[in-house]
Amino acid sequence: MVLRLLLLLGGLLRATKPAPRCENGQDTLAKCVDIALSSCTDVTYTQMSYPNFLDQKSREVIEYSSEYILISVLQNLLQGECNPDLRLLGCSVLAPQCEKDKVIKPCRHVCEKLKKNCLHAFDAIDMAWPYFLDCDRFFAGEQEGCFDPLAKLRGEVVVEEDLPSDLPGTFIQFKHHSYSQMVSMLKKTASKCSHIATTYSIGRSFEGKDLFVIEFSTKPGHHELLKPEFKYVGNMHGNEVVGKELLIYLAQYLCSEYLLGNPRIQTLINSTRIHLLPSLNPDGYEMAAEEGAGYNGWVVGRQTAQNLDLNRNFPDLTSEAYRRAGIRGARLDHIPIPQSYWWGKVAPETKAVMKWLRSIPFVLSASLHGGELVVTYPYDYSRHPMEEKMFSPTPDEKTFKMLAKAYADAHPVISDRSELRCGGNFVKRGGIINGAEWYSFTGGMADFNYLHTNCFEVTVEVGCEKFPLEEELFTIWHENRDALLNYMEMVHRGIKGIVSDKFGNPIKNARISVRGIQHDVTTAADGDYWRLLPPGTYVISAQAPGYSRVMKRVTLPTKMKRAGRVDFVLRPIDTWPNKLLRRSMEDMYDPYDPLELYDPHAQHGQPEARGGSSPGREKPWWWSYFSSLDLHKPLWLLKQR
Repeated sequence: MVLRLLLLLGGLLRATKPAPRCENGQDTLAKCVDIALSSCTDVTYTQMSYPNFLDQKSREVIEYSSEYILISVLQNLLQGECNPDLRLLGCSVLAPQCEKDKVIKPCRHVCEKLKKNCLHAFDAIDMAWPYFLDCDRFFAGEQEGCFDPLAKLRGEVVVEEDLPSDLPGTFIQFKHHSYSQMVSMLKKTASKCSHIATTYSIGRSFEGKDLFVIEFSTKPGHHELLKPEFKYVGNMHGNEVVGKELLIYLAQYLCSEYLLGNPRIQTLINSTRIHLLPSLNPDGYEMAAEEGAGYNGWVVGRQTAQNLDLNRNFPDLTSEAYRRAGIRGARLDHIPIPQSYWWGKVAPETKAVMKWLRSIPFVLSASLHGGELVVTYPYDYSRHPMEEKMFSPTPDEKTFKMLAKAYADAHPVISDRSELRCGGNFVKRGGIINGAEWYSFTGGMADFNYLHTNCFEVTVEVGCEKFPLEEELFTIWHENRDALLNYMEMVHRGIKGIVSDKFGNPIKNARISVRGIQHDVTTAADGDYWRLLPPGTYVISAQAPGYSRVMKRVTLPTKMKRAGRVDFVLRPIDTWPNKLLRRSMEDMYDPYDPLELYDPHAQHGQPEARGGSSPGREKPWWWSYFSSLDLHKPLWLLKQR
């Protein structure tokens, strides 16, 4: 009886043992049939066989598989990068070449080269490399008689080749970058300069793309005492692409020049924490890119995927500032977001920026736009709403003019006195203008920076063409390079210092006031502060709830290029006057504050499709492409955490 059972078990094992793996490139006998898969009709051969390498036995099974859906949508997912190469490589597995009833495997070296050049594109959208493109499993060596599925590919210009090793230290490719190319370049740059650079995301766009920032500092990822925080923001309007490319080039330049020992760049990075956000509106950029470079449009791609203009989507704090201006003792700074703002449609990109501004004590910023050649500064919203063009200065008018001129004077075209050029209308103003005097609008990012935080922000219109041809990018970079650097260096103007108690403990959210300027800044978590000011003599005071006010007179010489150090030691008091300033800054925000609970990295687009979900894990934005699959969703595309 036992012997009979053993014999039966042995027969079952032999019957269920998988077929031996085909190690030779073309020794598999099969029946060749014409290719009928719509996504694979342009391969270099005409016949395939069933089952394919994935053991899919019919056309219907293949077409309803997640593998086939993936190769069909890769063009959109990767925004054209590495395609049609990846699609054709996938077809060589799903629809294997068949000649004279023999299956021929695709070449392993083709797969390996494509994976090397295209893996970054998958990383950029947080997608794992597809299992069916496993170069060892489904591909063969040349000695085994493989074929090259890309041999006759026409116009295969997507794959990036390795650059020559003898290039100069600072080598920049002046081209337009797709989203995945941008992310790849930022990560490569941060890796090259890992001791002074890192990348991070401030959140996601509506369609789920990460809003990537590259940071430069001697201690990346951390705020350092008395080191000011600076940021550039590009591509707020998706069709205004020059700012995006300039910041990608700037990141490469800062990294390379620091490594080469450029004293100006080393001083800048050693003394400043720099944040570059090349694209705030990657969804809009994708729409604009479909029109192609050279399209100088004013509509397509300007707005987000939600049809929102990000530079009209921030809270209108300027109207509140005008209302407060006539109230004695009222301050025109750190104005809370009104609850009514949340009743409207707020873009996830906008929320991500607001959350970003609260998490880092930014001092100075610029937003890079396109369509003109001028530098504008707040306020952008007119003092009288019915006036479309009205000079509407902030209490820091002199400071903002100093900042705007720092960029304009260092730009060879903006500073050119010729009126017969792009931006010629602003020559008599020195290439700068008050935003509301140019044209008035509400909900702008620059006004919000100034009125809700410590950050001063200007808007730089970097050119009259919004989406120029690639051959123009080299000139545009050289026109803006020194201006970009000069403006960053302005973060060190004025005064800085630490506010502490008599025991040396830092005082957070203490107010730094300047007599005659109705706008305060506050100290960061470590008690440090920065107050941008032009040269002159000032009476500076520091105060905090429960402490006495301390005042100092400060003179900033005209030729002084570094911030003057002004520290304050505050002494506690038992009682203090019941004034508007009595509340601490932590209480200045509204009790109902959605930003406190908002997760900028959550998915914002389509809801999760039913089936195949993984408890406790957020699916990436591209998961909706596979919503038609009730079962067998491609969990193999999800990266392991």
